[in-house]
Parts: sequence; C-alpha cells; structure tokens
Amino acid sequence: MDHGMVGSAQSGRLLVEVREEGSSAVLTPVGELDHHTADLLREPLDDFLAKGFARLVVDCSRLEFCDSTGLNVLLGARLKAEAAGGGVHLAGMLPVVARVFEITGAEAVFTVHDSVEAALAGGVD
Repeated sequence: MDHGMVGSAQSGRLLVEVREEGSSAVLTPVGELDHHTADLLREPLDDFLAKGFARLVVDCSRLEFCDSTGLNVLLGARLKAEAAGGGVHLAGMLPVVARVFEITGAEAVFTVHDSVEAALAGGVD
C-alpha cells in the first residue's frame, strides 16, 4: 500500500493525507478547506485521476470547514471521476460540513457514507 502526504507548512490550515486502497484512492483533508487551501486537495485529486484511479474516497471525518471553493473542488473531481467511469465518495462528514452540502444541494450528487470502510466496501462505481 502506498502512503503519502501533501500539505502546506506555511498555513497549517489544511493537510491532505493520501493512500491507495486497492483500486480506490483515499484522501483525508484535515483542517479547513477554503479558497486559501483548495489547491492542496485539488492537486492530489487530479494526480490520482491522472494515475487511473476513477474511484476516489474523501474521508471528511477530520474536515472542520468547507466553503464554496472547497465544494467546487469536490464537484470538479466528481465530474472528472464520472467521466472516467468512477465517482467521488464522501465519508464521515461532520455536521458543520454536512450542512454546507445540504444547503447547496450538493449532497444529492455525491454518494455519502458513514465511514471510509463503508465507502470502500461499496464496490465498483
């Protein structure tokens, strides 16, 4: 299993942990996802898609905040993943982040799971 990390020591506001789980890529953003930190998640999402991972699992259990820029990063990744025959699965959303998805209606276009394990067990997209 390949483990890696992408983050910004300067801001300290977001760290993205990444790993491969079989045919899925699991990304865990830790901290705040906003217009200042969105590229820290966008880049590894794009990298996994470029490597052929069409099934992306985003572990939101340590994501404390998500604004519209962060939401757009996830929506963009979803479109790319679906074009490649896969999808973006969200797992373990905290209530404050789930509320953003609820208010915007974005929850309707993502598959949301209670845990990463449930998302990985979901099978093929």
